[in-house]
Amino acid sequence: MQVVDTIEIYHKNERKIIEFCYGSLTDIPAEDALDILIISSFPNRYNNTPGSLIGALKEKGIDVAMLAKDKEEDLRENYDCWLSRPILNSQAGFDRIMCWEPATEGGDPQEVVSNVFQAIMPFVNREDINSTNLAMPLLATGQQGRDPIGMLEALLDAAVYWMAKGLPISRLKIVEYDQLKAKLLEGAFAVIKKKYHEYTRPQREFRYDVFISYSHKNTDDVFRLKDLILKADPYLQIFIDSKDLHTGSSWQQELYDALDNSKKVLTLYTPDYLDSKVCNEEFNIAMFRHRESDVSILVPVLLEDCKLPTYMKLIQYMDERIAFRTHPEQVARRIVEALV
Repeated sequence: MQVVDTIEIYHKNERKIIEFCYGSLTDIPAEDALDILIISSFPNRYNNTPGSLIGALKEKGIDVAMLAKDKEEDLRENYDCWLSRPILNSQAGFDRIMCWEPATEGGDPQEVVSNVFQAIMPFVNREDINSTNLAMPLLATGQQGRDPIGMLEALLDAAVYWMAKGLPISRLKIVEYDQLKAKLLEGAFAVIKKKYHEYTRPQREFRYDVFISYSHKNTDDVFRLKDLILKADPYLQIFIDSKDLHTGSSWQQELYDALDNSKKVLTLYTPDYLDSKVCNEEFNIAMFRHRESDVSILVPVLLEDCKLPTYMKLIQYMDERIAFRTHPEQVARRIVEALV
């Protein structure tokens, strides 16, 4: 496998690498062994088509259709992805496969690619994992027909951001099998990477005291609570997004900047919050900062009955389900105290 070009990323003092490569993902040398190989397919269609990666894996004794029948985790409802159980084939060169099955054709590449990295988080962000080596082809540019340059830029935007934030990926390979196509994409990679050269997170003063992360389906309740919070402390600088947004769209960088520039992140748990891709993304960003900071960043508040996933339960939260309906002004005061 030939490395065509690279991007260096720094998270604190840790150097991470994204490599654009030419070669075969079915012939991974031992020194480049992977934790996860990410592939893509049409939903529930794992045809061993000649010339496809799924077909090449089948020739190597790795049957994606069989792996799909006994998944380790199925996150397709929220993130269009599933994770296989460990691969027993000693010649594979990778431990697991993650299969990305975008539910709809077309769409904003940033929006659909965002799901890939959202799906990776539960697996690589565990306490027992220090770093991870991943590889993927230029997803969805074969039979799925997406624009290669658009997908390359979308993949790089997402990968650079999350790796620089602390997502424990030490090396990511983006691999093109076709030599001519790789040569054509080499120039695009060189242009795109200028945005990220030695990407670091600058030290700066916080613009906001608190970022309120909430489901827009709870807008009325949340805005009443925001007004009560400001009544309790009129000097708080609050960022609260009032637009109806969709994860991965062009608004993302503005949202990321607001999260990074907020001293605390107030997460308001409801069933609608847990069902929202945008809210889960905001929580994940805040969680990285929370884990790496000497002080608490996350201020989670449970407003309605809902079944919190384990990774959210690990962060101490305020249970205000009853008080929010009976004495919301008291809830607002307690939140203000927690923000100090």
